[in-house]
Amino acid sequence: MENKKLLGAFGEDLACAFLKKRGYKIIGRNFACRYGEIDIIAVDRRFVAFVEVKLRKNANFALAREYVTPQKQRRIITTAQIWLQRNPTELQPRFDVIEVYASEGIHTKNPEINHIEDAYWV
Repeated sequence: MENKKLLGAFGEDLACAFLKKRGYKIIGRNFACRYGEIDIIAVDRRFVAFVEVKLRKNANFALAREYVTPQKQRRIITTAQIWLQRNPTELQPRFDVIEVYASEGIHTKNPEINHIEDAYWV
């Protein structure tokens, strides 16, 4: 079994590359405070996106986005509020989820990536 941290970093690296190709600038990764952690913080012209990355081998049991539970959402929102207090911006905050499906783990040749913008709200 692959190391969970390695697999998580693999998923986040794929998500960052995906966002960059779509014109986002990555301004933070793994921002943590006592309330929680945000995988990726990315900006475009209008939004600062707080992105949760979920990697799964497949969606046979459940969609990856379903693992971002209401409790997890609340922790991410609180953590984003802390980040915004420390990093004031005129950009509109948004909460996204990126699903990465990698059937062969880090050896997957063509992982499937789904970006869900505005996946949940404050």
